Amino acid sequence: MKKNILDYIPIIRRIRRNHALEHATMHVLSERYPGLRMMGISNPKGFLMVADLPTELMTEATLEAKNRLKAGETDLAVHPNCGSNIAVPTLVASMVAGSVLALSTVNEKKPKWYHYLIAAASAVPAYFLARPLGPITQKYITTSGEIENTQVKGVLTQKVLNGSVHKVDTEA
Repeated sequence: MKKNILDYIPIIRRIRRNHALEHATMHVLSERYPGLRMMGISNPKGFLMVADLPTELMTEATLEAKNRLKAGETDLAVHPNCGSNIAVPTLVASMVAGSVLALSTVNEKKPKWYHYLIAAASAVPAYFLARPLGPITQKYITTSGEIENTQVKGVLTQKVLNGSVHKVDTEA
């Protein structure tokens, strides 16, 4: 398989793989426990997951996710609730709005509110048209379904208020 240029930077490679494992774990948990509320964030040493589950169930789901990714289910690396699905279209919409404002101020005859109205009217369709870029960004930039020799070292759980925060440690 052709290597992504981001995989040549070790810290980025680890984050991308852990992000993929986080998403795959969320997919497994969603299959097992429909409606389960969860949130995760990845880092070079693993990921944190907020989900009201015991450690054993989190560990089982993470190991299943790892095995499924290794077995070739790389589509598990892309998750519909990832922040990329909001951040990317928002970035595109803000760039469109900024560009429209920069270009529209050339016509100083119109009032300021008019320029802002046109910018907002341009940003809304730009946001919706850019939504497909979120999953594409996940697939090629923020995650890597090719987790290769990534191992799950352990899962530590801390009870917080009415839920649990799971710290999943990995190593490559």
